[in-house]
Amino acid sequence: MKDYKQLGVWQKARALANLVYQLTRGFPWEEVFGLASQMRRCAVSVPSNLAEGCGRNHARDSLQLFFIARGSLYELETQLYISLDQQYLSQAAFDDAVALLVECRRMLSGFINYFQELPPSTQ
Repeated sequence: MKDYKQLGVWQKARALANLVYQLTRGFPWEEVFGLASQMRRCAVSVPSNLAEGCGRNHARDSLQLFFIARGSLYELETQLYISLDQQYLSQAAFDDAVALLVECRRMLSGFINYFQELPPSTQ
């Protein structure tokens, strides 16, 4: 497997994590250790689990971490909706974040499918 930093899905997930950090800077003080913190952990989890999965020696371990990354995207999407509901995000900021998240999820699902189809000796 090539270096994880060269993977488009990792690069996109990293961009999403940075966007979430920017967005949550504007959250109310009472959310610093609540929703904002949870969103940041989810966002960081995605590229982190991709990187860890690429570093594993067994395909099953790698896939498990890729699935965890995908689950974190779904969790983050829900948190973005709650942030919009609470008016912590503007509609435009929400739309931009969800569009990037959906693109990450699409790329990650494609990567998982590709990885599952690789012969065992190349995983």
